[in-house]
Amino acid sequence: MKAARVVVLTIALGAGGIAALLAGRSEKPAQVKQVAAPKVDTVDILVAKADIPTGKKISPQDVQWQPWPAITATGNFIRKNNRPDAIEKMSGLIVRAPFVAGEPIREAKLVNAKGSGYMAAILPTGMRAVSTQISPETGAGGFILPNDHVDVILTKRDRAAEKATGSEVQTSETILSNVRVLAIDQAVQEKNGQKVVVGKTATLELSPRQVETLALAQHLGSLSLALRSITDARRDKPTTDENTERGRRNGGVNVIRFGVSTPTTVQ
Repeated sequence: MKAARVVVLTIALGAGGIAALLAGRSEKPAQVKQVAAPKVDTVDILVAKADIPTGKKISPQDVQWQPWPAITATGNFIRKNNRPDAIEKMSGLIVRAPFVAGEPIREAKLVNAKGSGYMAAILPTGMRAVSTQISPETGAGGFILPNDHVDVILTKRDRAAEKATGSEVQTSETILSNVRVLAIDQAVQEKNGQKVVVGKTATLELSPRQVETLALAQHLGSLSLALRSITDARRDKPTTDENTERGRRNGGVNVIRFGVSTPTTVQ
């Protein structure tokens, strides 16, 4: 009797398993409904193709058109549908503030080479642009061009020597060495292959300490610029602090009080 029950139970379990397997096969897999993503309107705007540092001139290789969500494309972005020739038109502009790759190009961060903000854009960090009067006689005959390097020479009367000798004595000394010329008058770059720029004002690139030295020297005598060769400018380029200290060691700037020459250090 017990054996019969076991057989019946085994058959029942086997039949139930088969029924469950057949039922599982007959069920259809649940279908997942795909929801379409909302459509976003885009517009092509001008962006930086790679990082663009301050002071660099924009070229067609630096920028590109890129789709941008229209809802976030603010009015200061440059749109292709409004300005299709923007890449060509903006070529040559100077970067006043750096761009990172993929950043939209904005004209507020650019300046025209002929505009008023150009000088500030090309100045390296920590440097100053200072102008001094020159003439063809004190400016190397007019052969100094922007981006040349010069020495600044101070010529003044030595009243202490005059008192001792009884005759007029003039002394000259180099107060700044190997400084870059940023502009001659309003010419900031060589144009049309010209080789001579005769101007009345030279704008020099100086450190803050050099600015003070030059400002004091302008009141003590006349200044001349000595043009350096390109090879000398590259080989013998001192740091700005070394430059100023060299001028002071070579005589620096002397203040004459009551016939006595006293070396003066600009603090």
